[in-house]
Amino acid sequence: MNDSWQSGNPYERFMGRWSRLVAQRFLAWLAVPPTRSWVDVGCGTGALTTLILEKHQPVNIMGIDTSPEFISHAQQLNPDPVAHFEVGSAQSLPLDTNSVDAVVSGIMLNFVPDPDTAVSEMMRVTKPGGTIGIFLWDYAEGMEMLRYFWDAAVALDPNATEFDEGLRFPLCQEGQLEKLMRDMGLEQVEAEAIEVTTIFQNFDDYWKPFLGQVGPAPAYTMSLGEADRQNLKHKLRQSLPIAKDGTISLLARAWAVKGISA
Repeated sequence: MNDSWQSGNPYERFMGRWSRLVAQRFLAWLAVPPTRSWVDVGCGTGALTTLILEKHQPVNIMGIDTSPEFISHAQQLNPDPVAHFEVGSAQSLPLDTNSVDAVVSGIMLNFVPDPDTAVSEMMRVTKPGGTIGIFLWDYAEGMEMLRYFWDAAVALDPNATEFDEGLRFPLCQEGQLEKLMRDMGLEQVEAEAIEVTTIFQNFDDYWKPFLGQVGPAPAYTMSLGEADRQNLKHKLRQSLPIAKDGTISLLARAWAVKGISA
């Protein structure tokens, strides 16, 4: 089973609405001045790019992603002529050396085959004194919507362990992203835990995004037969902290790191 990152609208329902909340806090913490040039590496559906356009007055911004479908979605979301989007790889950015003031990447670096190369490319394209900022979900502990999911999935099917992002992506654990950026030679490296509350209106609001086939957990869900999928649904309904009014309130934590290019 491969991770699937192809369709914009299902991703928004599954993860985009929560990553957008984190991105707002991340950009405020990053504190890049206005009228700067930006690159959004792994821009996905364009949510982070949109916030930069709305709040940070970029002189220009390029969004780069490997998914043509995500790039198309981002272009439709951001018709502003200041924004440009291109299909490309984080490991080989289609930009000149020392050409931008700020490089950002949200919820992406752990999916890159070689994160070291991706960070090296971010450093290459950033002007001396420019800012590089990255944030990743804390899959192992702090992303509760997925923690409940994988704990239920593994309880029913031990083979699900191999798909659990908390185990697959050690880079997303506390301190690891910060260490990578220090080891790569970034200066003035700082780390921050960003926490938001994810409130689902009812169980269906929680469950239905797992049927969208976008991301590891939905891909796993849709790989199951109907009986096994219903068993997983039932297990989750029993496990989740559902309030009397039907809402489900969970924590979502991301690890954010920023540094200055030498």
